Amino acid sequence: MFGWEFEGEIPPFPKLIAVGAPHTSNWDFVLFLAALHHFGLRARFLAKRGLFKWPFGYLFRALGGIPVGGPRPQSVVPEAVAEFEKSDEMFLVIAPEGTRSRAPHWRTGFAAIAQAAEVPIVLAGIDFPTRTVAIGPTIHYEGDLEALIAVAREFYADKTGLHPERQGAVALPDGS
Repeated sequence: MFGWEFEGEIPPFPKLIAVGAPHTSNWDFVLFLAALHHFGLRARFLAKRGLFKWPFGYLFRALGGIPVGGPRPQSVVPEAVAEFEKSDEMFLVIAPEGTRSRAPHWRTGFAAIAQAAEVPIVLAGIDFPTRTVAIGPTIHYEGDLEALIAVAREFYADKTGLHPERQGAVALPDGS
C-alpha cells in the first residue's frame, strides 16, 4: 500500500486489544485500518458517543466504532468490557496517548479493559520514516502496569509518528 510494509503477525486469539502508537495524526488511524485489512481483520475502536450522531454516526459504526463515554467518562471500561462479552471475535484498537497532541503519559484504560475482559494485548506501532506498521509482542496482562509499560517502551523506542514533536512519552501518569 503506497510503499508501506507490514511486519509481524497477528496473534491467534479471537479477542484482543491492539495498542496503536504513536498517535500523532489522523493518518495513523487510516494506516492501522489498512494494516488490519492486510491481515484480514476488522478493527473496532472506541470513540466519543457524540461522534455517532448524524451525519457521521453510520460511517463510524460501519468502520467498527463503538460509542462510549458521554457524561460519565469512567463508564468507558465497563462499556468496552461489555462489547467483548457480547462478541465471539473482537480486535479492539486503542491509542493509549488519547490524543493526537503531545501527551505527558499514556492513559491506562486499555490495561484495565484487558484485565477485566481477560483478553491479551498486542503492541502495534507505526514508523513513518521507514513506512512500516509493526505488530509486536503479545502481553497477557495481569495487573503489573510498570512491567507492561517497560515492554511497550522498548517496542516503541524506534517508532516515530508523522509529527514527532507531538509524540509523547511511553510512561505512566506518575512518570514511571
